[in-house]
Amino acid sequence: RAGFHPIASWMHAIELGDEISIARAPSTNYDLAWHDGTPVDWDPDTDLCVRAHRALEQAAGMPVPARLRVRKSVPAGGGLGGGSADAAVTLLALRDLFAPDLPDEQITACAHALGSDIPFFIDPPAWRERRPPRPAIVTGLGTVAQRLERREAAVTLVCPPYGCPTGAVYRAFDADPTDACDEDRVRQTASAPLTPHTPFNDLAAPAERTEPRLGPLRAALAAALGTPVHVSGSGFAPADAAAPHAPGCRVIATRLA
Repeated sequence: RAGFHPIASWMHAIELGDEISIARAPSTNYDLAWHDGTPVDWDPDTDLCVRAHRALEQAAGMPVPARLRVRKSVPAGGGLGGGSADAAVTLLALRDLFAPDLPDEQITACAHALGSDIPFFIDPPAWRERRPPRPAIVTGLGTVAQRLERREAAVTLVCPPYGCPTGAVYRAFDADPTDACDEDRVRQTASAPLTPHTPFNDLAAPAERTEPRLGPLRAALAAALGTPVHVSGSGFAPADAAAPHAPGCRVIATRLA
């Protein structure tokens, strides 16, 4: 399918998210900004919350006049799924408000049409309990999610002032025949004890080829901290230990959720 790529990923929510407020309104209004009130620096028509709202209207077959207020804290372009999570919450909340009879399968279809990562965040049992989505091994084009038990771990995110465009990283991955998507290793990792050495990312090398500053940053952090530093920003060193070795980067201490 054009624009999509087969994946095999172990996904787990973390205790970091954006703030989304959705309410009925006489007419639709989008208020999109960073947590400090600075407006987002992209076209609202491309925002995943906006696109999710329009997809829900199409699925429901009727206008869904709502006010969407988004305050973003998750860094963009860091492989953390912030926009995907926002789109999923938008779909689920608007369904609850306007079209409660829409089946879960139709919401998931809307999610997949918007992006490969979004279906992971469509976890109706967890949503009904107002909890983050359960961890999952996600395969295919993001459409198959095998839900797993939640894990516990502290996580430090080191977010440089640049991102790695997803399309460019996948093109770099496809261009090198030595890169591979190791689904068996993903499944083994998801069931193994979680240590700093457990995570891996088949897109790490393509990401470093796409963004040449990423490799030296990872190497410097790993040498200074004595622990592996994984792409997607996830490592296991305390934030106060990582910050001095990551000048210009935002360092966030969080946990698996």
